[in-house]
Amino acid sequence: MTSSGMSPIVLLVAVTVMVVMVGVGVVSAEGTNSNQADAQKFLDLYERQAGVIIPDAVGKSWAYKTNITAENQQAVQAAILRLDLWKQNMSHLAAQFNTTDFPPSMKRQLAFIQDIGTAALKDISKLEQLSEVLTDMSTIYSTAKLCLNESYCVPFEPDINSLLEISRDEKLLRRLWTLWRDETGKKMRQFYAQLVSLSNEAVRTLGYADTGEYWKSQYESDTFEQDVGALFEELKPFYKQLHAYVRRRLKKQYGEDVFPSSGHIPAHLLGNMWAQEWDNVQDMVMPFPGKPSRDITARLVEQGYTARKIFEVAEDFFVSLGLEPMPEAFWNKSMLEKPKDGRDVVCHASAWDFHNGVDYRIKQCTKLTLYHFNTAHHEMGHVEYYLHYNHLPFIFRGGANPGFHEALGDTISLSVQTPKHLHQIGLLPTLVEDKEADLSFLMAMALQKIAFLPFGYLIDQWRWSVFRGDTTPDSYNKDWWDLRCGLQGVSPPVKRTEDDFDPGAKHHVPNNRPYIRYFVSFVIQFQFHKALCEAAGHQGPLHTCDIYNSTEAGDKLRAMMSKGSSQVWTEPFRVMTGRTKMSAQPLVQYFQPLMTYLEEVNGEDVGWETGCPSDLVSSATVMSFTSLLWTPVLLLTVSF
Repeated sequence: MTSSGMSPIVLLVAVTVMVVMVGVGVVSAEGTNSNQADAQKFLDLYERQAGVIIPDAVGKSWAYKTNITAENQQAVQAAILRLDLWKQNMSHLAAQFNTTDFPPSMKRQLAFIQDIGTAALKDISKLEQLSEVLTDMSTIYSTAKLCLNESYCVPFEPDINSLLEISRDEKLLRRLWTLWRDETGKKMRQFYAQLVSLSNEAVRTLGYADTGEYWKSQYESDTFEQDVGALFEELKPFYKQLHAYVRRRLKKQYGEDVFPSSGHIPAHLLGNMWAQEWDNVQDMVMPFPGKPSRDITARLVEQGYTARKIFEVAEDFFVSLGLEPMPEAFWNKSMLEKPKDGRDVVCHASAWDFHNGVDYRIKQCTKLTLYHFNTAHHEMGHVEYYLHYNHLPFIFRGGANPGFHEALGDTISLSVQTPKHLHQIGLLPTLVEDKEADLSFLMAMALQKIAFLPFGYLIDQWRWSVFRGDTTPDSYNKDWWDLRCGLQGVSPPVKRTEDDFDPGAKHHVPNNRPYIRYFVSFVIQFQFHKALCEAAGHQGPLHTCDIYNSTEAGDKLRAMMSKGSSQVWTEPFRVMTGRTKMSAQPLVQYFQPLMTYLEEVNGEDVGWETGCPSDLVSSATVMSFTSLLWTPVLLLTVSF
């Protein structure tokens, strides 16, 4: 520390921000300047400075996420601090204006500039501390390796994830599940309470009660929490039917003794580290297994697909709608595969806007699977959104609400995954159209879409409770599993205690990214899909629609995307769907044939007990298994 009490990083940042702020001019007292010409000068200044400081912060973050080193970690912390201090100054300057008689767009820009979230922390040392906590948790998560024996440790991607997807060895899955939480959540538990305290302190200076309230404010609705709660209740019967069906099929695979009497499904048996989507257990649960498989993995390999070719196919879909091709920088600078040089990277897929009008990228450790094929379309949907609102002021370059950005690429994927489309692009050799094939397709989609709903809903239920103070550090894990057991019907495969921190085993928690956006997106993507199918002139059931080559559908998408966040989300939503409210009905319509089938085959064996099962083995017992032989050869069987 220096004699001033500031670290060298903070001093460097403070000096940089002072330089950036040159030229601001005279500042009026808060809320007293009603001169629109002065306000426009300030907004012009904001644009010029944003064009320097935001791309720099994004670039430093990209460098860190694609090469996790101490040097890059320090650089990104400095860049975040620099950006946060700049936001504070901009917020202070925006607050001088009395916007009562200003045009709506100017008023909205000035309000957004003041609403700076955790950057509002006044104490620079606390801003530095918050940045350190976030990068420390992110680094723990992204560099975690599971040691399969005393000398062989491997990262989650691609090795462990591949094992989870294809292994049917219950003891192996249980051990992997436990190890991952030991190497991620448990190691960051000490940091999370610090994050909560600092984040709440920041947003309270903006007038919010807590961070959860700040996150919810991005949906610009006083009833948002009640609205998503009502949507979840409306969709719960679909999930319960799917849960009962999958539980019964998995019992046949693993035996009754693996399942608790409470009706829960053990979380390690669903083909996914977080049991959030269940499409990796298709081979055990499909109602008519004799039908042609939609698993295109083998065909991607046979046809010589690469990571780049997957993204080229995704680009072709968007271009077929009359939308934008990817810029040159995308192909030159994206990280579409895990680097082979051994460096640590964040494999979690993400799309990047460098805010300079030319540089847009995707970071994804792509594998040749249907999941990554879909994810490529999802991430490219983000880039298309970036490209279409790039003409707007910086402050409006975002989704109409956070769920819009997540929904857009998934909407496209609803067309991409149809047997009709996969057949058209040569990835499904045989197209069978009958009731059994229809139900098999809907089951595969339900394992993605319906299975996800409670998981997408509950993560922020837990975090909102934490930020409010209802869930305290001494009950972090208990309250987490109360929600998972109660809402999702999924239970831990081993006993959990407050020494554990299982929320931290999910990427979005250590990276402090709100998650309710995904629940919102899983609802509104079906509203988008229905509207685009109508624009494309589709005839027939909603789940059979493929909008490929429809420029009419593309025009509708473009009209929505081009508005960015310049208006309250209900207006671009109306442009897209003709409605101003979220509705579960298109999702219900899409899956209704499967719901009818599930109700017939399930009978009354539906549901689970509210509380978690009590008769679980200890994690120590799981870790003492000696029958598991761990060798690199084991992983060779699951690599692509």
